Amino acid sequence: MTLLYRGMDRATLDTAYNNVKAAADFPGTLARFQEQSEALYREVPGQRDIRYGARPRQRFDWLPCGRPDAPTFIFIHGGYWQNCTKEDFAFVASGPLGRGFNVVLVEYTLAPVASMTQIVDEIGRLLDHLAADTGTAGFGGRPVCLSGHSAGGQLAALYRAHAGISYAMPISALVDLEPIGLSWLNDKLQLTAVEIAAYSPLRHIGQGVPMTVSVGAAELPELVRHSSDYAHACNERGEQVVYLPVPDCTHFSVLDDLAAPDGVQMNALARAMSI
Repeated sequence: MTLLYRGMDRATLDTAYNNVKAAADFPGTLARFQEQSEALYREVPGQRDIRYGARPRQRFDWLPCGRPDAPTFIFIHGGYWQNCTKEDFAFVASGPLGRGFNVVLVEYTLAPVASMTQIVDEIGRLLDHLAADTGTAGFGGRPVCLSGHSAGGQLAALYRAHAGISYAMPISALVDLEPIGLSWLNDKLQLTAVEIAAYSPLRHIGQGVPMTVSVGAAELPELVRHSSDYAHACNERGEQVVYLPVPDCTHFSVLDDLAAPDGVQMNALARAMSI
């Protein structure tokens, strides 16, 4: 048995980072998320599949809350950088919409079609597009919260220093790519040593806007550790960070909490941003 990371061999690492396998009924949960997302799209007028680049998945949805002066909540979906679409998780917009945010739902090219470097660059391109947009979907000088779940949380954390962002909320974020590169997740990602160093938010502390780091308190221990270590490291460097373990939530039910306007995460965000 070869120990690769924190006393774990490959088989142990594979289990430690397999949120789908840990879920009681992931197919049923995903189907419910998709149904709720379809319902939200029917109920909320907005613009879908706005382009921010030429590649097929370089698109985003704009869902307005109805207030011309509203702040913006940007959500980047998860899926280990290699699965899922924004349409799978659009239902989470119910939470921020209900608290007076306009919502941007982000799509991006997945591995293995895109490398980690290309995925990260796409998120930067999206943010530049939104910051420069003087139309309806642009930031317009209003407060902007950049959020994302799991892989999307890592992407959100990487762009805390973007000029258009005023707050961040990485959720269940995978902030250290070293164990990712040693597990089954790397079969498609093919992370390089340079990418692991450059795109692990845990290795780049001391940069960016204030944030709330949330995670389901009942998630896999490694996922909880990522969020807890990240928040602790940021606080030790004097950053303004709130660590928020959401009681009783797993990696997927934490999204149900996000979708609730009066949920733990939206209440914390509203307080932090004085919304």
